[in-house]
Amino acid sequence: MSGGVDSSAAAAILREAGHELVGFTMQLWNQRRGLSVDAEGEPMPSRCCSLDDVYDARRVAGDLGFPFYVLNLEREFERDVVEPFVAAYLDGETPIPCVACNSRLKFASLDRLAQSLGCEKVATGHYARVQFDEETGRYRLLRGRDARKDQTYFLWELTQEQLSHALFPLGEMSKGEVRGAAREARLSVAEKSESQEICFVPDGDYAGFIDRYLAAEGKEDLAPGRGEIVNTGGERVGEHGGIHRYTVGQRRGIGISNPLPLYVVRVDAAENRVVVGGEDELLSAEFTAAGVNWVAFDEPEGAVRADVRVRYRHAESPATVEPLGGGRVRVRFDEPQRAITPGQATVFYRGEEVLGGGWIVKESKQ
Repeated sequence: MSGGVDSSAAAAILREAGHELVGFTMQLWNQRRGLSVDAEGEPMPSRCCSLDDVYDARRVAGDLGFPFYVLNLEREFERDVVEPFVAAYLDGETPIPCVACNSRLKFASLDRLAQSLGCEKVATGHYARVQFDEETGRYRLLRGRDARKDQTYFLWELTQEQLSHALFPLGEMSKGEVRGAAREARLSVAEKSESQEICFVPDGDYAGFIDRYLAAEGKEDLAPGRGEIVNTGGERVGEHGGIHRYTVGQRRGIGISNPLPLYVVRVDAAENRVVVGGEDELLSAEFTAAGVNWVAFDEPEGAVRADVRVRYRHAESPATVEPLGGGRVRVRFDEPQRAITPGQATVFYRGEEVLGGGWIVKESKQ
């Protein structure tokens, strides 16, 4: 229970259906560290995982009449989510921490709790669906019916064991229907606004957070310093204030005057260099992904045709996914795609089903 309308409505729906519930909220980010603060040092409001959200979740559980507990995972969250997030930016990548948080922290922890309490399922407010395929003996991960809210992009790392326990009550519903269910149950969070930002960076200033985090850890020497901005031909065209302030596809904030718009096309951590170019230089037809998890089947022996997404807001495009062994694949699009970014997740779809996914890795320089 996040304290938001989705997980609260899911609880109300299950309660109405006659299920016996136990509610858990995860305390993930230690707000007392003072890293998510504004210029005056005041804590910045977050619409996810804040203390206010914990209070909202507790109130919903009380109103619906089932026991509620707070699970403190601050240490695990910092180790498994925040530290890799910082390390990825320092390595010139653009990470998406919500995937690892869902699969490696939230579901893993809740699965253990569910088993210890004798619970049959772990229910969440994700817009996704799970079906068991009798023919293959596998659990299928399917898109939520509301295409605008589908969250399977964040769930591709779930294992068959985790999917066997997963329950997504909102999978067949639209956002409007979910709010309607919350209103019908008279939940206090029925009109609560949605969370859009990364919970530990509520203002979206990732570079500022990284600077504060490194300072708090006594690792200021790891903070990226100033370096060159070069074009794709290697010619120096400007200076940057730290590679962690740039991501592939970025146009604003580069600080270079040019007759045509310039975009970040590569972040080279080894050389402490940002490479910029024209919009056409953002296009690429292929990339490599590592840490691949196949959901629909075991690792295939040959190439697989799929519709592939390279960012959460990216429309999938037809591609061939070729296994390379060792949890790696080579993805080749039928048509070049814009701003394929190392550190982001890629997900492979066939219709409404998630075939699998992986992590986009940096290509070696030519």
